[in-house]
Amino acid sequence: MPDGELANMVATLMQSRQTILPKRLSAPAPDAKQLLLILEAAATAPDHGQLLPWRFVLVPSEVRAGLAEVFGSALHERDPLASPEQVRQAREKAYRSPFLLLVIVDGRRGDPDIDLNERIVSAGCAVQNMLLMATALGYGSALTSGKALKSVGLRSFFNLTDGEHALCFVSIGTVLSCKHQRLRPMVADYVSTLSSDGTSDG
Repeated sequence: MPDGELANMVATLMQSRQTILPKRLSAPAPDAKQLLLILEAAATAPDHGQLLPWRFVLVPSEVRAGLAEVFGSALHERDPLASPEQVRQAREKAYRSPFLLLVIVDGRRGDPDIDLNERIVSAGCAVQNMLLMATALGYGSALTSGKALKSVGLRSFFNLTDGEHALCFVSIGTVLSCKHQRLRPMVADYVSTLSSDGTSDG
């Protein structure tokens, strides 16, 4: 395949990826073979020092009730006056996506001189690779976060060790509906050139 053709295919794939909120995702989720392709895509992420500073925990349907309890309890910890409806909505988030995993970054694994920010960048690259593979396979996906990620209950539920950080959840499934693609920023919106006097244009 000519290089230009491959580049165009990759560009088309990247431009077609968009966030589909978990409430707009439904079964079927990726099958075992497709899931393996998605997870294997993460392994191509940059990883300074080959630390493997990130890991993923799959959240199957049989443990979603426990995760719902974690979400509800985390809301109560933050807001003891939360209404029953607010707690219900917090709990319901555990069930929205047919496929769910938690992304965890380890700030202590391996070489201590490799900064946490660099580890998080590696994790972000791994996640983006998975999202692109999911898109290529015809699935929708989203990243979700929130204050519950820092709760004691969630750390306990996922057996996080000291130095580990819950970064985000990844949801993948069949698209029920989607909004129009958002307007992408132009290159000029986020790129400048450094000059010899230390200033940059843009």
